[in-house]
Amino acid sequence: MRIHDFAGVGVGPFNLGLACLTADLADVDGVFFEQRDGFDWHPGLMIPGATIQVPFLADLVTLADPTSRFSFLNYLKRTGRLYRYYIRESFYPLRAEYNAYCQWAAAQLPSLRFGSRVERVDYDGTRRAYALRVLSAGAVETVWARKLVLGIGTAPRIPAPLRDLPGPVVHSADYLSAKPRLEALDSVTVVGSGQSAAEIYLDLLPGTATHGYHLSWLTRSPRFFPMEYTKLTLEMTSPEYVRYHHALPTATRDRLGREQRNLYKGISGDLVDTIFDTLYEQGLAGDVPTTLRTGVEVTAAGWDGERYTLDLHHAEQDRSFRARTQGLVLATGYAPRVPTFLDPVRDRIRWDERGRYDVSLGYAVDVAGDEIFVQNAEEHTHSLTAPDLGMGAYRNSVIIRALTGREIYPVEERIAFQEFGAPAPALAEVAS
Repeated sequence: MRIHDFAGVGVGPFNLGLACLTADLADVDGVFFEQRDGFDWHPGLMIPGATIQVPFLADLVTLADPTSRFSFLNYLKRTGRLYRYYIRESFYPLRAEYNAYCQWAAAQLPSLRFGSRVERVDYDGTRRAYALRVLSAGAVETVWARKLVLGIGTAPRIPAPLRDLPGPVVHSADYLSAKPRLEALDSVTVVGSGQSAAEIYLDLLPGTATHGYHLSWLTRSPRFFPMEYTKLTLEMTSPEYVRYHHALPTATRDRLGREQRNLYKGISGDLVDTIFDTLYEQGLAGDVPTTLRTGVEVTAAGWDGERYTLDLHHAEQDRSFRARTQGLVLATGYAPRVPTFLDPVRDRIRWDERGRYDVSLGYAVDVAGDEIFVQNAEEHTHSLTAPDLGMGAYRNSVIIRALTGREIYPVEERIAFQEFGAPAPALAEVAS
């Protein structure tokens, strides 16, 4: 009976990067399962012209292994696009381009099994291995693995007042497929604060003239926050900051998570400027039928069969009011989830006081500390680095070290110029 060294569940960019980095390791046997039929990264947000928010160096492998055959630069070379990218002079790949790159890498990896859904995971103490019940093409099989790497991604987050709404409400994850329907309405409202909300608003803005609808953008944030992208702030995506943040009390980490949202959930500055410039240009012909309103929270919502009524509260003025709209787009982000297939092994997993994974510094969540690892489910323990594409290769280097017992890809322990936290007691007097 074959027992794999590890099984990856879910194939998004992070587990795809893990598959790339382990593909050429002769003594490492990994297999990956993905219920979708192929790799497709955020298809509902493949808005023409949209770019990813990290430089091309934050690809699947480069920051772990710059010589890898799965690098973005090698993809450009192999597809005859390298010189065009060079002439373009942009560090930031188009989102569709990044998706095509990932699909190119996935096509070269026999370890990936698309169209395969993991339905249940059990543990066999005699074999000291996990048994994965996998449904594929209508058939069920059991696959064995010593360790697990969970990369199932996040699920759309819907604020409580907007959950379970009837009618044609759409989350930003499904925006593009809903766009033709939205353009046929007389009013559309986008709710949200981050990059996706801004991209959707800009994409719909020309339609106020060509289709005649009123377009609104409502955000709970007190302003349209640009993403903080200065270099010393970027040092917070460093091993040093991860160690500092991980050692803080849970309540402190949770507070910082709320305070730091604009560091990675803000809007790119160029996009904010483009929105203004577009409004300015459209305004030459007269008033633009649009409403942008900050500092408002949706407290309740209803659907009467034709329109949504949104109960809104303005925090700074402490005033409540209502807005009505035919179309409603929720660009309200994503949240990690615990899959039900883990139910049989919940007793082998560490949980914090809020029922979340208790993730070790090395990304393990099992009680032994070296069997079950997570990708992008550790924002509450590892801060803003969890969803950052640029930290994917670092995290995979750490996980591969745990999977193999050796450091195949050097794990850089110190990259920041600044210090996080107070000095150790023995150094405090010297530092002062």
